[in-house]
Amino acid sequence: QVQLQESGPGLVKPSQPFSLTCTVSGGSITTKDDSYAWNWIRQPPGKGLEWLGYIRHDGYTDYSPSLKSRTSISRDTSKNQFTLHVSSATPEDTAVYYCARWNYDYRSWDYWGQGTQVTVSS
Repeated sequence: QVQLQESGPGLVKPSQPFSLTCTVSGGSITTKDDSYAWNWIRQPPGKGLEWLGYIRHDGYTDYSPSLKSRTSISRDTSKNQFTLHVSSATPEDTAVYYCARWNYDYRSWDYWGQGTQVTVSS
């Protein structure tokens, strides 16, 4: 059973960078399997889910075009973690942030973290 757990700062001041980490257990983010992608998704208050980007087992990354200039994803293979980095936070970054695994074989999200709230406020 794969489990994902997000961790992050909670409260961020505008214009400051922040990072969120997803710790994965029960599965490896480096397993050489093109069936999966490890994603970041967020949900602003009162809005729908917004996909931010992903990283694959080989380190390949892809990002939402609307946020590509401000986001990046890295990984720590020794800790089986992947991290979302957001530069220059704005109030519009206030959201619940989720990490999730996309399963290409089934074309579906098969595992999600519980989510972590990030609030951008001075």
